[in-house]
Amino acid sequence: MNELDRPQRLALLPDATVTKYLTVGVRTGAESLPQAALAKACIALDSSSRWEAVRVRDLVDEAMRRYGDVPTRADAWLAPRLHAALRLSRREAADARLWNFLALRLASDYVFWRHPGRPSKEKPVPEVSSARFQGAFHTQAFARLWWVAELFRDGDDYGPAEIACGNQDMLNTTLRLEIVQHRPTAQALVRMLDRQSIRIGREVNALAKAVNAAGSTLMYEVLAPDEVQDADAYRAWMDDIDSVHLPYESLPEGPDDIRVPETAVDALVPLFEKLYEEAPVRGREKVATVSNA
Repeated sequence: MNELDRPQRLALLPDATVTKYLTVGVRTGAESLPQAALAKACIALDSSSRWEAVRVRDLVDEAMRRYGDVPTRADAWLAPRLHAALRLSRREAADARLWNFLALRLASDYVFWRHPGRPSKEKPVPEVSSARFQGAFHTQAFARLWWVAELFRDGDDYGPAEIACGNQDMLNTTLRLEIVQHRPTAQALVRMLDRQSIRIGREVNALAKAVNAAGSTLMYEVLAPDEVQDADAYRAWMDDIDSVHLPYESLPEGPDDIRVPETAVDALVPLFEKLYEEAPVRGREKVATVSNA
């Protein structure tokens, strides 16, 4: 897309429009998205400076410039900055039409770059999954980054979200689980990752599944009570869009809506370590057998 044709403001792009124009030809790169038709179908947002598109577009351009050779590494850099640039409420972030707009109208080049399709016998021509353009919050190219930053940040500290994004299975598996809606649980998982108690993908998956399964019988909210988040502080952060600062070499500041109590995280980590020890991890038994030989 020519820079002069790029939208200046964010908008909402209806699902029906995406379904109509997101063809196989588009997803394989054989056809271009009909930007004029997409623009005509967009629904304008209010006049707030929150909806200026340049902040998001600049971040996307910088992410692709920095991590051109290893796109997966862009997640940890882009997620907290996208969250800080898009001052959204969770209700607004749950509107898939906004993410449709980012993926098709504002930055489709990012989706092709970050989530390229893989050839197979059935589909020899690489094809980007339609779910990366229009999909669930834990799959769609931009929604997944916003939500991982929202669910794994610790108040105004995006450090834990950055750590979570450093492991693709935290994004691909753990993000979709309801347990991460409980902030102490999310922070306990990140702490184990940061300590390298879990490292590779199959270990992360095993822990997440074990914690999720145990959560059906254990009440993590009782074992590790959280503080009530400060809704007024979050609202003030949303309204403070005109002074937003998005540093490239350090993390931005998130909403100062109360950090997770350390005591709550401390209460969960030993339990999660025990659950992990008892969880089936592919390859772990073989490694243990070899080391004991």
